This record gives sequence, C-alpha cells and structure tokens, in this order.
Amino acid sequence: MPDLQVICVNKSDRMNPYERILRIGDGQTILGSWRKTQEEVIREIEAGVNRFYVQVNRQSVWVEIAVSQHGNRYLKTEPGGEQPNNLLSLPECRA
Repeated sequence: MPDLQVICVNKSDRMNPYERILRIGDGQTILGSWRKTQEEVIREIEAGVNRFYVQVNRQSVWVEIAVSQHGNRYLKTEPGGEQPNNLLSLPECRA
C-alpha cells in the first residue's frame, strides 16, 4: 500500500476553515501529479489501497476518516501535534 503525501486541498469555501474538503492532492512529481476527491480517498483508505499523510515539522501525520455528529464521513489528520487542522491549513491545489 503506497503512502501518498498530501500537499494541497480544495475546499468548498476556502476562507472558512470549517467547510468540507472537496479534493486533496500532491505537487508535480516525476510520475506526474494526482488529485482525488474526498470520497475517493475515503474508499481507498477503507480498502487499504493507499495511505495519505501530511508533513508537519518534518514528521508524517496520517490522514484518517472521521464521522460527524450527523453521520457524515470526512477527512482529518490523526490526533496529536500542535496544529489540529493540518489538512485544512494546506494551500489550495492548482488546476
């Protein structure tokens, strides 16, 4: 199962930190770049196809699936670290 680093996100409202993530992605690599919807990432994590992480102070922080009080699944980073919204604070993915 590959580990994919997330370096950017697209949110439904970029200025609102509580809006949901629409897509996550990486930058340009030798193999190209990727963008995945939140739903695709959730399916891949659940199926054990890929794992996703962000770099925080040179440490990997895993992306995990959480469930809201209304039963909606969404992405967040694992607990711990100084900044709880590691995923939401990433820059905007460019087209």
